[in-house]
Amino acid sequence: MTTPTMIETRIPARLDALPWTAFHTRLVIALGVTWILDGLEVTLAGSVAGALRESPTLALSEAQVGLSASAYLAGAVIGALGFGWLADRHGRKRLFWITLAVYALGTLATAFSQDFVTFAVCRAITGAGIGGEYSAISSAIQEWIPARHRGRTDLIVNGSFWLGAGAGALGSHALMASGWLPQELAWRLAFGIGAVLALAIIALRGSVPESPRWLVTHGRAAEAEAVVARIEATLRDAGAACRADGEAGPARGVTGGRAWRLRADYRGATLTDVARSLLRQHRRRTVVALVLMSSQAFCYNAIFFTFALVLGTFYGVPARDVGLYLLPFAIGNFLGPLLLGHWFDTIGRRTMIASTYALAGVLLTVTALLFANGQLGVVGQTLAWSAVFFFASAAASSAYLTVGESFPLEIRALAIALFYALGTALGGIAGPWLFGELIGTGSREPIAWGYAAGAVSMLIAAGVQWRWGLDSERRTLEDLAAPISGRH
Repeated sequence: MTTPTMIETRIPARLDALPWTAFHTRLVIALGVTWILDGLEVTLAGSVAGALRESPTLALSEAQVGLSASAYLAGAVIGALGFGWLADRHGRKRLFWITLAVYALGTLATAFSQDFVTFAVCRAITGAGIGGEYSAISSAIQEWIPARHRGRTDLIVNGSFWLGAGAGALGSHALMASGWLPQELAWRLAFGIGAVLALAIIALRGSVPESPRWLVTHGRAAEAEAVVARIEATLRDAGAACRADGEAGPARGVTGGRAWRLRADYRGATLTDVARSLLRQHRRRTVVALVLMSSQAFCYNAIFFTFALVLGTFYGVPARDVGLYLLPFAIGNFLGPLLLGHWFDTIGRRTMIASTYALAGVLLTVTALLFANGQLGVVGQTLAWSAVFFFASAAASSAYLTVGESFPLEIRALAIALFYALGTALGGIAGPWLFGELIGTGSREPIAWGYAAGAVSMLIAAGVQWRWGLDSERRTLEDLAAPISGRH
């Protein structure tokens, strides 16, 4: 058997040696906006749920509102898997444009839906675009960000979902409650907001280069060198201590700054490589990632997608005012990753991930009891949910961080897609439909049991993370999971 030609590279070490620069800020804004769009879409769907039920054209039932949310999630699963595979084989950058176009077309078509089936299909297409964005962009951000900043950056980027949620809450309230437009037209315009924002994102992404880590593992080392050298050159011009000759070591306190030997003729992972990595080489990481993703998916999707239905059914909140109650909920969700993110890089992943999952589970249990006994008014219910998801938001964001750090670069986008898909399928798709049915009973007790199930799933995840979680803080990605192309 012929020994493959190998190349040696210090690209990963040089990327982790970089200080935080204006380039990193632009990158995070251009790519991280995906989560804002997802937050916008999900919140709009929840905020206009009442209008969808009252629509003379659609006239959706509570169960159909839940099913349309499930369609969005199912589309996201399919999109994540398909586009994730393509992102690993053809690069992160190429997929940025395709997934964004699918999203824009889907959300624009939603605004013109005339019946439940069309509405659900359009929501599925919209979800497919967002799911594809998740896999391609999550992998790109993790591959670009220096190791000592990776935890907090990833959490904040994922938490920015709630900036979109807040914007969706305000936007839907302005459209639905202003009285300037008929509700039938207002909810349609609300879904058109995302398509307009997608056009603005195109300009931001034009300057984002391909991931150097992806380039070097696909036989394009010269291109990777040129990309990194340009960034290092700007730092030299600014007087920063960073050399462009490849000798710059890893940042202080960061481990895994050695050179890597990779196959020069590597062209992409096979399904055998994927199966070997997930089911044999990193089997324990696979279990941890699956538990973390599925538990947060059930907890989040079950509660958040039916938020408006609970407010309307049990607290008499008019459909036009739901956005006002979503706003403090969104603020609490964003503040969690923002304020706690630093500790994921200092105290460490194992402790912080387990703690946030556990605290979210305990607080959700208390909320379920208070709700069942009718001890919460609409303000108290909103504040209780905000407290629960202050911690649950950081926990959910850390699940995506965990997946990206646990598996080799060559299958990173597909791994993120696969665990997002499996987690959503196991814990997320049925959740909105189930809670829609529970709310349809008109009784508090069944819904409280649903909340309790979400709490138990979070507590189980906390235990799994504490026992088998990966200590990945301040470590180079290649040190955490050696590249497949480095094996020979």
